[in-house]
Amino acid sequence: MPITERPPGPDPAPPPPVAGWFPGLTPASGADSKPLRLICFPYAGGTPSVYRGWDDRLGTGIQVVPVLLPGRGLRLRERAYTAMRPLARDIAEAMVERGLARDYAVFGHSMGALLAYEVACELRERGHGEPRHLFVSGSRAPHLYGDRDDRTLSDADLRRLVRSLGGLGDDHTVGSAYLDRRLPVLRADLTVCEEYRWIPRPPLGCPMTAFSATRDPIAQGPAVDAWRSYSSSSLLHHRLEGDHFFLNGPSRLSLLREIRSELARLTDELGEPAPDAPDRLPTPKREPSWTC
Repeated sequence: MPITERPPGPDPAPPPPVAGWFPGLTPASGADSKPLRLICFPYAGGTPSVYRGWDDRLGTGIQVVPVLLPGRGLRLRERAYTAMRPLARDIAEAMVERGLARDYAVFGHSMGALLAYEVACELRERGHGEPRHLFVSGSRAPHLYGDRDDRTLSDADLRRLVRSLGGLGDDHTVGSAYLDRRLPVLRADLTVCEEYRWIPRPPLGCPMTAFSATRDPIAQGPAVDAWRSYSSSSLLHHRLEGDHFFLNGPSRLSLLREIRSELARLTDELGEPAPDAPDRLPTPKREPSWTC
């Protein structure tokens, strides 16, 4: 098990404006608008669009705050990070400046789970509160990273990998040109994951919930179970039907139902009504996942 992180190189760019990390956090929906925030981290190459509609489905006491990383969406002209340490540091700083480092929970899928954990550790090391709950989805435990080299694949092989993982869903009309425009930021994010080396730290004190999928070749059940040692509280592991991108498929309803159940306990502790959103989820045409 590796125990040190490779020394990071220079930051890829100066820290971006704090507002850029949380584009949906407007003055009207600021950090104090709801008692509990769920900070949502994207998978490699992903955008906040995957979390569209979660606010409505997780209840009135929850504010969903997706994180937008550089190199995509409104931050298309910014250079993507290629190292975990400066990325986690800058997100933690932005959370503190926006008042998001208290009464918060975190969710991340794949790379986002690893990033959520590192940001939580960074905030703790800075003397801020840990998350009330950590949700990790489609991700091996941190010490199991570093055994893949997907970022070096040819464009053709990377396209095939994305499709094999279910990143393009069932929409076969999505052509290579769509994916080609996104390959640079995908490779940058894969570099973050593949050059990451876990640094031993005390476990987080918050409870954790982990999600894995039945047909996910990247984050199989035992590798997801290994997150248990990262919490001194508890870990509940849910196994859902699907491939690596199960959060965009038929299991999305089950995923949100379990998240809502855990968040209801937290809002009860805060003296707020439990989430009361309906179970039935809409199925709008979605942006392809296309990443891992």
